[in-house]
Amino acid sequence: MNRRTFLLGGTSALAALSLGVSGTTAQTSDAPVNIVIAGAGAAGLSLASRLRRRMSKARITIVDAKREHYFQPGFTLIMAGLWQPDDVTESNADFMPRDVDWVEEAVAEFDPESNSITTSGGQRLGYDYLFVTTGLNLDYAAIEGMETSLIGQEGIASVYAGPEAAAASSRAMDRFLEAGGTGLFGRPATEIKCAGAPLKMTFITEDRARRQGRRENVELVYNAHNDTVFAIPPVNDKVETLFAERGVKVNHGHVLKALEPGSRQAVYETADGEVTMDYDFIHVVPPMRAPDPVRNSPLPWQEGPLAADGWIEAERETLRHPRYPNVFALGDVAGVPRGKTAASVKWQVPVVADNFVAETRGEEPVAAYNGYTSCPMVTAYGTAMLIEFDYEGNLIQSFPFIEPLEERWVSWLIEEKGLKGAYLAMLRGRA
Repeated sequence: MNRRTFLLGGTSALAALSLGVSGTTAQTSDAPVNIVIAGAGAAGLSLASRLRRRMSKARITIVDAKREHYFQPGFTLIMAGLWQPDDVTESNADFMPRDVDWVEEAVAEFDPESNSITTSGGQRLGYDYLFVTTGLNLDYAAIEGMETSLIGQEGIASVYAGPEAAAASSRAMDRFLEAGGTGLFGRPATEIKCAGAPLKMTFITEDRARRQGRRENVELVYNAHNDTVFAIPPVNDKVETLFAERGVKVNHGHVLKALEPGSRQAVYETADGEVTMDYDFIHVVPPMRAPDPVRNSPLPWQEGPLAADGWIEAERETLRHPRYPNVFALGDVAGVPRGKTAASVKWQVPVVADNFVAETRGEEPVAAYNGYTSCPMVTAYGTAMLIEFDYEGNLIQSFPFIEPLEERWVSWLIEEKGLKGAYLAMLRGRA
């Protein structure tokens, strides 16, 4: 499909992506249940919107102190120099459904044994059902010598810390490309949101250097935390091939442990011991863990690979807690093998909402989440790969004219022009 054909007729694909509305009529329930949603991020707001429309007699309370709402997929576009912080900043109040109580405090304690939570202000809220959508914690402090105030200084960048940090990272990248030197990239060994972002930042920096005629002045190194750069084998092979073609060196089994900003050195843990690398620019991705109130509660996995960082125990197809069946976890905090992207939330929320409404109607829940995750992998300014996959690592192709491992301008268009509209529609429960 060429550009003219897409712009004349293929925009329906973007409309489908943005709206995602089923032609069927959703069931409703008149159950007078007391629902608490802990967290007003993408999962919490979109779930509240859906349940409010479908459960007229339910009491729904959202608990979260956040007033600003960030379109986090746009952070990479800020660092790329294409967007500004205002482009990704919204107000949570604008997406709060009517007739939903909003307690503007953080959750301080979860007590599933007594079916209650306690807020940072000391309020104790009981519930019949709890939906945990708190997101995750960016643990910059786990990297010795690193703190968010350093972003934009001493060659340090990190898009994850917020819109202003992404803008500071963009300026740091520009200074690096002008001066030349060595740029380091990578990711932590923990689960992370948007696992493609560290790779996107590498590709964007490489392409920007090339477009400025400064590619020969910079050495770019991607330090992978294990023996792959991406968990899905065909995607890993494609990215490693592109890195080789574009002169990006890859080191496997390197996990960032410490920074020495003054001397611009990074210390990595490897199987052979610590390795120190000099840098002129480094994009830092912090370890990510469940928020402390979640980690300090009975809700996390008690054993297994998802236990160490406190992810909430959840059945992967229903997102229901197996030990506390009136508790569900959605979004980044859910302890499932995949699903820490906004695209995952778009598929998780309808499954949980459909099952919950069915259950309160006395019917058998039948919807299942298959682990759907989407990552428009930017590989250069103007091109991207639209990578979609499930729990088993199977590549999914939503649009027949977009091959998942091909660099296409239309995939870039979805990233730059389509996703925000889809995201805002999702918050209002329309996608």
